[in-house]
Amino acid sequence: MVETTKILKIALIAFVFGGFLIVYYFFNPSFHFFPSCPIYYTTGFYCPGCGSQRAVHLLLHGNILGALRFNPLMVLSIPLVVYGLAITLSNWIFGTRYRFMLFYSKLFIYGYFGLAVLYWVLRNIPGYPFNLLAPHG
Repeated sequence: MVETTKILKIALIAFVFGGFLIVYYFFNPSFHFFPSCPIYYTTGFYCPGCGSQRAVHLLLHGNILGALRFNPLMVLSIPLVVYGLAITLSNWIFGTRYRFMLFYSKLFIYGYFGLAVLYWVLRNIPGYPFNLLAPHG
């Protein structure tokens, strides 16, 4: 029974993650049904996540430099997110309690939040070199 539960959990994760990869691989967010950023739509300012959908699409096609042009913060954050997600999913599947201690550090949390806010402000400054942080293809 326990093994069946683990297999079902792994299958669910593979299904969801595989579906995500298939959608972002085959459909370019610039031309298809993906929602636009509500912050950019209402204010005209780029949020820290603007360009992430197109960056994911480009990463899945092996275009790292193109992805960096759309959202460098997201691209550079992927290793941390993947590692943290892997630990979380592993804990869920196997019933363990491992932790990525960096995510429990106040210094890291406040520092990363501060970095995101700084990135948000800098990418909206309309001059060189700050305009390089705005999503463009």
